[in-house]
Amino acid sequence: MDTFIKSEEMHQATLQALQDRGVGLLDIAQITLFLQSKYVPGLTIETCLENVEQVLEKREVQNAILTGVALDVMAEQHALPQPLQHIIETDESLYGVDEILALSILNIYGSIGYTNYGYVDKLKYGILDWLNDKKNGTHTFMDDLAGAVAAAAASRLAHRYRSLQEQEQELNE
Repeated sequence: MDTFIKSEEMHQATLQALQDRGVGLLDIAQITLFLQSKYVPGLTIETCLENVEQVLEKREVQNAILTGVALDVMAEQHALPQPLQHIIETDESLYGVDEILALSILNIYGSIGYTNYGYVDKLKYGILDWLNDKKNGTHTFMDDLAGAVAAAAASRLAHRYRSLQEQEQELNE
């Protein structure tokens, strides 16, 4: 019989992994707010935080975060084989696996997430700037994963906002 890890255990491990890498849910929610505040009138940090929390409930998201964090930690400990050690440690520009892992999160939430992710990844907005600074440790995966969670939450928010607009329009007709 196969055994499996319970959802709550995975969720808690993911939250702990983020915290251990210096990333709070509020940090991610602030990126989400930055991405959507122009498009959703009256958007609050609390609403953004709720959407971030919902994204983090998905097993695929948890798997991506736990995998990326493990690779970042192993790189900090010099525990990876060469040349992978050097590639991840230096966040080599031609290494795209970190972005591919982040895109696995965005696949769940549609094309809006991709554009939002590309935007904040280029800007290095908020915590992403700190994660991208090599003096703060190896965060080759974490910066992309945090940006992807924020972008996925922004996409989730945008879709829900549109649904609310449609419902209001139907009521007014």
